[in-house]
Parts: sequence; C-alpha cells; structure tokens
Amino acid sequence: MFKILIIDDDPTMRAILKRALQNQSYDVTVASDGEVGIAQAQQIQPALIVCDWMMEDLNGLDVCRLIKANPKLATTFFILLTARQEVEDRVMGLDAGADDFLAKPIDINELKARVRAGLRLYQLNQDLQAQKQALETLNQDLQHQKQLLETELAEASSYVRSLLPTPLIGSVTTESLFIPSAQLGGDCFDYYWLDNDHLVFYLLDVSGHGVGSALVSVSVLNILRSQSLPNTNFYQPSAVLKSLNDTFQMSDRDDKYFTIWYGVYNRAQRQLYYASAGHPPAILLAGTTNLQVKHLDSSGLPIGFLPDAMFEQDVISLPESSTIYIFSDGAYEIPQPDGRIWGKEAFVQLLVTSHQQNTSLKHLLSQLQVLNHTHNFADDLSIIKIQFNV
Repeated sequence: MFKILIIDDDPTMRAILKRALQNQSYDVTVASDGEVGIAQAQQIQPALIVCDWMMEDLNGLDVCRLIKANPKLATTFFILLTARQEVEDRVMGLDAGADDFLAKPIDINELKARVRAGLRLYQLNQDLQAQKQALETLNQDLQHQKQLLETELAEASSYVRSLLPTPLIGSVTTESLFIPSAQLGGDCFDYYWLDNDHLVFYLLDVSGHGVGSALVSVSVLNILRSQSLPNTNFYQPSAVLKSLNDTFQMSDRDDKYFTIWYGVYNRAQRQLYYASAGHPPAILLAGTTNLQVKHLDSSGLPIGFLPDAMFEQDVISLPESSTIYIFSDGAYEIPQPDGRIWGKEAFVQLLVTSHQQNTSLKHLLSQLQVLNHTHNFADDLSIIKIQFNV
C-alpha cells in the first residue's frame, strides 16, 4: 500500500483530500503546516506528497526544496496545490523540485488521476533504483571475482615460471625468453642433462592460450622431466615424440594439440639428434668469420593430430663455436600495420645480426617489441639460445 502525505493548513481541504485518497485504499497521513509535514515525511517516507503552495511560515515551495534536498526523500513524487495559473509560477514550482501541479479549486477525479500517475512514476523510479542497486551489487561481485581470478592467474603464472629451467653454464650455456601473450600461455621449454654426456633440450607450443593450454604444457614438461613416458628411450627424439603423441591425443585433451622441437646433444661425439612435430625449425649458427646458417627441421605432424603418426629423426655434427636457437612461431608471426605478417625469414635474419653483434636475447626482445607496435604480443613468444663452448 502506497503511503501519501497531505500538507495543508486548511483543515477542510485536509479532510477532503484525505477522504478522497483513503477511498482509493492509500495509506494517508496529514500535516497541518510545513514544518510538521517535513517531520512526518522524514518519519514515514511517503511515496507521494500533496502540498498546498500558500501556507504560513513554510510555504509549499520551501517544503518542496527541503524534501527534495533530503536523499531519502528525493524520489518522493511531489504535487503542489495552487490557484496560481501563470507560467512563471509553474516555472518557480518546477525549479523548486515539484513534479506536478493541481489547480484549485480541486476536481477530485483529477486529483485521483494525477496521484495515480505520480505513483506510477514513483514506482518506476523505485524499480529503476532497485535495478541500479542490483547492477551495482553484481558489478561489485564481478569485480571481486575478477580480482580473485587475477590473483589465481598470477599465482599460476608464477608457478609456470618456477618450472622453467635456470640457465646452464659450463661447456654448454643457455639463455631464454618466455613472454606469454596473456598471464598464462601455451609455450614451455626445458633443458637438462640425461647423464654426464647427453643434454636434452626442447621447446613446445600448445594451441590456444590461457589456462587450458598452460595445463597441457605443464603436463608435458613434468612428464618429460620425470621421464615417466612408458617404454620410451629418452635418448631418441623420435621415440619421445611418438610416446607423447600416444599420450596426448587431442580428442582426449579438449582438442588441444601442440608442436615441439626436441633435441639430444651427445657431448662426447659433438652430435645432435633431433626431431620435430610441426614446430618451426631450430636455427644452427656455426663459425666466426664465415657464419653458417642451417635450418634443423624434420617432418612430423603436431602432437595429438593422428594416433599412429610417425616422426623422423635427424642427426648432425656440431662444428666448433656453434649456437642453436629454438623458438615458437610467436617470435615471427607479428602483425604489421599494413596487414602483413613479419615472417620467419626476417626473424632468422634478425637472429643472425644479433648473433654477429653478440647481443643478448633481451636486446633481441626489445627489437621485436618495436616491430610489434603494441604492448602485448598476439601470440606467446619463447626463445632459447644454446651455445656449445666445447
């Protein structure tokens, strides 16, 4: 039931208005002057106020201003009773905050109609306020969930980074870059000694981005690091890729597949055995005065495409002063302002130049960031540099 407050210093008018509105089943309260009316309004917080303009002490305009200035009463629908007919008077009333006018002498049917219209507008305003509050609450909840998610993603990102290997020093030295396009990406890499003479190093790139891709990459890293693939010779890259393909079929992994370049270096014989599953070729740079550039590639579908896929393995003898770069396609598939993709050939040339100038991967990254033209790369970007000193 709507609450209505009548403020009028004429007792006869108060009685007429109260009776007419009570007959419409409204909860009606009356006040005999402006001060009492304001006190009543603060107490009952009515949906609608009918107030006479001409009253002693506080007139209707003053009451209206004070009512509308109270945040708890600002949405109350305010009707001024007035015998004034001039446009200037109505402008004064509207400026004071009045929502409607009712001319004297009062027609009861018009009174009832204007009250119904005012209450409809009041209810609409209340509904909008409720919806606004609900949206604000929902937004606060979403912001809270967003903060929780960002915290969890940051923790997950820190965990993934903690799994990446520390740089090698000695006869073989390493340097690496790991730049996910989002907090979590699908790239991952590792290198470690199988024994005193055999070094494993690989880089993989899972399709997609985000949590799902990161989970797959971490799973592969942990399985390879723990050498828990059954019946697998980890000294043979082709055997490792076949076992990975048997384990990570995309039909069982939410359609996630990955590319990988995997190599095993025999330090005693200075030979590198390697295999690739749909991954960009590693780049071998050898020599000092006459720099040799060789693409280390082998055929093979990405891991997870076909259950019975086979993978070829190649071997190469590493000359003295050899360096190998392994990278994901995010290092060169960089969109340019003219719509072209920067491309692998340009990236390899940048590698050669960087190698000849003996600059770090961080310097290389700064050049790629200039080429990228935006803050974040469109795809995950990972590079590992392996330098064979002996």
